[in-house]
Parts: sequence; C-alpha cells; structure tokens
Amino acid sequence: MAKRLVVIGAGESGVGSAILAQKQGFDVWVSDAGKIQDKYKDVLIKYTIPFEEGKHSEEQLLNADLVVKSPGVPDAAPLIKQLKARGVPVISEIEFAGRYNQAKTICITGSNGKTTTTMLIYHLLQTAGLKVGLAGNVGQSFAWQVAEKTYEYYVLELSSFQLDGMYEFKADVAILLNITPDHLDRYDYQLQNYVDSKFRILQNQTANDFFIYGADDPIIQKELDKRSISATCLPFGWEKAPGNGAGIEGEDLVINWKKKSFNMSIFDIALQGKHNTYNSMAAGLAGMVLTIKNDKIRESLSDFKGVEHRLERFLTVHGIEFINDSKATNVNSTWYALESVSKPIIWIAGGVDKGNDYEALNDLVKDKVRAIICLGVDNQKIKEAFAGLVPDIIETEDMTDAVRSAYYLAKNGETVLLSPACASFDLFENYEDRGRQFKNAVREL
Repeated sequence: MAKRLVVIGAGESGVGSAILAQKQGFDVWVSDAGKIQDKYKDVLIKYTIPFEEGKHSEEQLLNADLVVKSPGVPDAAPLIKQLKARGVPVISEIEFAGRYNQAKTICITGSNGKTTTTMLIYHLLQTAGLKVGLAGNVGQSFAWQVAEKTYEYYVLELSSFQLDGMYEFKADVAILLNITPDHLDRYDYQLQNYVDSKFRILQNQTANDFFIYGADDPIIQKELDKRSISATCLPFGWEKAPGNGAGIEGEDLVINWKKKSFNMSIFDIALQGKHNTYNSMAAGLAGMVLTIKNDKIRESLSDFKGVEHRLERFLTVHGIEFINDSKATNVNSTWYALESVSKPIIWIAGGVDKGNDYEALNDLVKDKVRAIICLGVDNQKIKEAFAGLVPDIIETEDMTDAVRSAYYLAKNGETVLLSPACASFDLFENYEDRGRQFKNAVREL
C-alpha cells in the first residue's frame, strides 16, 4: 500500500510537492485552509491530485505518514502540534525535494540580500553555460522542477522558515550573508532562536562542501566561535581579501581561491552600493569554487540587471524619483535603502511589524527623511519611533492614497521611497503585490 503524504498549503511549494509526491508513488492529499488560487487548482485537477480548500479535515490529515507544509504555516499551529505529537514527520518542500534531487545545490540565506545574491549567482551560472534551476523563495517550486526537469545545479534562496523544516538536506555550497533581527514574532522574540534557524544551512555539510559567509557580521562571527564547521570556510568582507575568500583592496573587489585570484573595480559592478558589493563578493566566491572562468564572473557582475521590488528605480514624475523597495520587510533592509539615496526622501513605510526596533534608523531618518507616509493597519509604533525626528507623519489607508500623498509632499529633485521595513500581509497578498500596486499608483499620477 502506498504511503500517504499530506501537503498543507496549496501555493507554489505545496503544489510542486504534490506533483513530486505523486510521481514518487505516494497517496497524495492537499489541504489549504484558505481559497486556492485558480492557477494552482487547475494544476491539481490536471494531475488528478485530490484536494480541499477552506478547511483542514483532521480525519484526512492526521492519518498521514508524512506531511509537507508551506513555510507560511508556523510550527506552533495546533494542527502541526497534533501531527508531531502523533509522531508524523512534518518537513518543508525543500527537504522533500532534496530527497530526490541529483543536482548540486548552491543555497543562500541571510536576513538581507539573499534574493539579489540568489539571482546574481543564477545569472552567473547561466552566463557560464551551465544547466541550472532557480528555486526556493524565488522561481518555480524546487519540488516541481525536481519532478519534471533535469539540471546540473540548483540555486536556492532559503528563508528561515524553510530551513526550520529541513533535516537530511545538504547544501553543496552554503552562503550566509548576514543576520539581523527579523521574524522574531515566529521565534518567541528570541534572537538566538532565529540565529539557530539560519545556521541550519550548514547541517550535514562535509569537508567536501563550502561555507561562504559575511565576515563583517558580528552575530555570524560570534556563532562561528561556538560551532565546529566541517565545510571549507570562505569569508568575505570589507577588509583585504584573505588567502581563500573575498575582500576589498583599494577600489577593487578581490577574490582568492586555491592560489587563483580574481579582481575588478567596484565601480564596474552593475549593482552599486556597499550592500550590493557584499552580494557580488558572495556570488563571485560561489563562481570561483564552482571553477567558473574569471571572464564569465566579470561579465556576470558587470551586466546583472537587479531584482524587481529591491531598490528598483522605477519612474521620475515631474522631477520626483519613485523607488520601489517593497522587498524591504525588515529594519536592516530599509537602513540600506535610506543610506543609498542621496536626495531628500518622502518615505512610505509600515505594514505588519515583526518585532522591529527602529532605533537603528534614527540618524538616517533625521538627516534624510522630510516626511513619512504610514501605510499599514496599525502605524502606532512607527509614529512613536519618529515623532520627534520628522515634521510630517501622515497616515494613509491604501497604496493609491499613500503614493498621492507622497507626490503632493515631494518637491522637484526629491525621492519617494517605498521601503516598508515591515511585512505586507495586513493590506497586500505579499511584497510583490505591494510593489506592483506601488508602481501602478505611480503610473496613474
């Protein structure tokens, strides 16, 4: 009799998991407490995979042999607790797909910069002519691709939520960019819990694998002193490049690996700004350990186009520049955004607060921000944080209202920056929806 596999959540990862499970001979059941999007419902029907929506039927779920859950479903959910109490393994899509994957994996995590770095490495491997898939938090479901495609490499962006559900999975190349407080509402407001989650990217690595990490990050450095790491460690940072690793020497980005060296001017890197130089160092190191030629690394770093919704310089309307940084869902991401803009800023901020401490933004806000447009159901914390620093703090109810308010306040030569520092789920489906609505509202000005 086929083993019963239940998928909780019928989004991209859930539907992909169901397709792979069916191919591997499981008796599959898909359950979503909300409404399943038509595009995913059509796929489930096409593959004749049974599903339910708008509820979780306990009699269908609790008799599972294995459960694959969406990363959006917390471990603290009563149903997940019930399953675990019964001894039913509950894993992530990445863990499940990894059991059937034959390709090498380059896995990227961190509080900030992981999507840009993931896309940059994917671009680098494509430029080098390798057969490569893109998955995790971006691209098509990893499980779906493992079920239906054949690649030599996968580049995977991994969130802490995905890492929490991974046990046997191993990254061939693990990249940890940085760690700053984020998602603390999912980690009992304990930073160490979140740190431990991020360091799961190292689990099961051997001496044949690689660990690329941000050497300037104090939390990472503190953790490294406490841990024994089997993989080859390759640091990158703002200091001179070590014998094996990456750094900055004068105005050059330098990467060293096994007596080979790569260098290029930081001004030739397509994505400018200190944080993007970090992302480029991490990507370049990954290219070096995968033996990609220097000219392909240089080409990739110099012609990469960037990521939608991340410091996306969208339009200039009557001399006012509009920047879409909807992907900035935490304080540290917004710090980079504010730091990168040289003109006076009308800042659109707010959403679902994840335990944010806004104090780190105070100096930048005082120096650069002329007005704050609050966009969220509950803006009290933002108003209290910046009340003495910014003369104008305005509350709005939707994106159109926020963009129009910012436009009326802004002057020729100033910048309207959407960089929320918060999650999007109070008013939007996700950060992509928030960014698209921002761009649509700007077009309508």
